[in-house]
Amino acid sequence: MLKHPGHASLEARKRSHLRMTGRERNAPNMSSGEDSLIARYFRPLATDPGAFGLVDDAAILQGRGDEIVVTTDAIVEGVHFLPDDSPDTIARKALRVNLSDLAAKGAVPAGFVLTLALRTQDDGWLAPFARALGEDAGLFGCPLLGGDTVSTPGPVMISVTAFGRVPPGKMVRRSGAKPGDRIVVTGTIGDAALGLDILKGGAVATALAQDAAASRMLAGRYRVPQPRNALAQAVRDHAHAAMDVSDGLAGDLAKLCAASQVSAVIDIKSIPLSAAAAELLARGAVGIETIVSGGDDYEILCAIPEAGFAAFARAAELAGVAVSSIGTVIAGTSVPRFLDAQGREIALTRLSYSHF
Repeated sequence: MLKHPGHASLEARKRSHLRMTGRERNAPNMSSGEDSLIARYFRPLATDPGAFGLVDDAAILQGRGDEIVVTTDAIVEGVHFLPDDSPDTIARKALRVNLSDLAAKGAVPAGFVLTLALRTQDDGWLAPFARALGEDAGLFGCPLLGGDTVSTPGPVMISVTAFGRVPPGKMVRRSGAKPGDRIVVTGTIGDAALGLDILKGGAVATALAQDAAASRMLAGRYRVPQPRNALAQAVRDHAHAAMDVSDGLAGDLAKLCAASQVSAVIDIKSIPLSAAAAELLARGAVGIETIVSGGDDYEILCAIPEAGFAAFARAAELAGVAVSSIGTVIAGTSVPRFLDAQGREIALTRLSYSHF
């Protein structure tokens, strides 16, 4: 998934744009279908006092002395989710891909605004969508602040803009990695790309035709990301640079290195894989390029100084998040190199997913 993050600091009590009020433009001030949709499905999610129950044109987000980190991502039917995906998984993905950005910046979630572009007002779709969105908003401490609802003749689109808090000057940027830092990732890499192949009936689906449990796990990794917000403080305390892995490990590492004006060397065998991904790779059912370039992992990629790695690893263990050291930052500006078990460079024909 191509990212267009817009991270910035806002003043305390910054007023964030809000249109999920049901007030239709150029229409009399009376209840509308949009009013009813918002009141039924989304007003119960607006638990923050600054949301004003979604009856105003804007919300207030209290800075509380922190800086506000802002990120936004949209997911589109047929691009980021499949037309027959269930509305609850779509809702969770829409919010979680943004929460993943906040985690990689070391930010604590503060709230989000939502834009929904729908073909029809389908209660059978909206009810589970709103229920799952509300569950995740509560789980991650990120309440709905507002947004907009529109109709569209095209594919369904859900856009979330999420806000997070960090102490002044403490947001972890892509830039900042230094030669000698360890390259570290959370979780496992490549599962989501394999899951998408399964859902599309591709080669991975054929290879795992007799392993329903592995197929479900991989498909689930694509449909419902697991943002590593429990690790946000450890990232803030220990990382020189960080971002989330959304477009593919190889491509996102290249972006981090470019922003930091460094390069990196990665040990392929150190990249953490799920049992299912490791088996598929060992059998030759998929190649390493699929694993490192596929996208939709939503894990954290960070540069940790050698002296701080042990403390970072302890914090990750306490947070219940697996972390793996996969390589080293080096001086230079060349594209990061991926080396096999014999130390030979692996040629990658593509580094990441791209929309264009």
